[in-house]
Amino acid sequence: MRTNLLKLFVFTFVLFSVSNSVFSAEVPPNKDEFVVVLDAGHGGKDPGNMGNGFKEKDIALSIILKIGKALEKYDGVKVVYTRKTDVFVELFERGRIANEANADLFVSVHCNSHSSQAKGTETFVLGLNRSDTNFEVAKKENSVIYLEENYEVTYEGFDPNSPESTIGLTIMQEEYLDQSILLADMVQKEFTNDLKRVNRGVKQMGLIVLHQTYMPSVLVETGFLTNNQEGPYLDSNKGQEDMARAITAAIVEYSHTINLGLLEKIAKSHPVDHTKTESKPATQQIYDNVVFRVQLAAGSKKLDPKPYNFKGLSGIDRSKEGKLFKYYYGKTSDYLKIQQLHQDAIKKGYTTSYIVAFKDEQKITVNDALKSRLK
Repeated sequence: MRTNLLKLFVFTFVLFSVSNSVFSAEVPPNKDEFVVVLDAGHGGKDPGNMGNGFKEKDIALSIILKIGKALEKYDGVKVVYTRKTDVFVELFERGRIANEANADLFVSVHCNSHSSQAKGTETFVLGLNRSDTNFEVAKKENSVIYLEENYEVTYEGFDPNSPESTIGLTIMQEEYLDQSILLADMVQKEFTNDLKRVNRGVKQMGLIVLHQTYMPSVLVETGFLTNNQEGPYLDSNKGQEDMARAITAAIVEYSHTINLGLLEKIAKSHPVDHTKTESKPATQQIYDNVVFRVQLAAGSKKLDPKPYNFKGLSGIDRSKEGKLFKYYYGKTSDYLKIQQLHQDAIKKGYTTSYIVAFKDEQKITVNDALKSRLK
């Protein structure tokens, strides 16, 4: 057991080192568009769960296509699909599609099942299984690898039935965990506030499909087909339209928070009153009780916030949230200033950095911050 676990850790580390260098070196970040990869769970010879006679693969595909149709109406958003028809796509192939698209986001849609009348929505990010219930979900979602040819070679002996095997999955995606949780929380809030669905929360789980991607990634369980009310609802056009609308809204909200280009569009729609200085360009854009910062990274490793650890950037702050250390650059209420600091961070190599906002010491979305009253 220890030997197999060690092999998994070694394989994961090597694969991360090689793949990360390939994608960061050969595929420069696209600053002109926000790329979303939409993944309809299961497909083809893999029907997913068949609770109450409904087909998960068909429902997931319908929801994904509706999300894509809605997102494609937004300027600056590019949509990529892992499948648009009823075909079987291997888990590693789904990740490859996302990585080659240099995606900013990976969203996988599924439907749940249970032996009881359990109901509600839940959204997963990659992480260690925190409970036996989560592990059971992971086993079901990961077991699709048995339908793939040469799965023993592709996944280097990964065993969906082994809790130990899921530990190595967290290493490669840890740097994106914070963003993944941010999106997952937005999805759940849309489900709860807009659709009034039962909120089962944001959870961490060792899922191969999330492990294969090098970007913020979530897996959305839209409800239980085995529930006598949720099953028919999810199988209906209304249910699928509702789910698609909620997930789309969360993605758009997330993109406003993360994507600099979209943030600038929002800022322009909330201009400062310069009636007294019309001849001078804006040099400040101050937001009352709001502090903007640039989040450079998040991880379990505790680093000394000195310039030599952050590519020469000074003024780094470190904070701990849960088990993760987060590293921030800059601290200002001036939105124009934080934009410049963000560009400085990008030029230093922090291409996945993003702007975050705090109000009264509580983290809020940048979109909400920009909508707040200006001085």
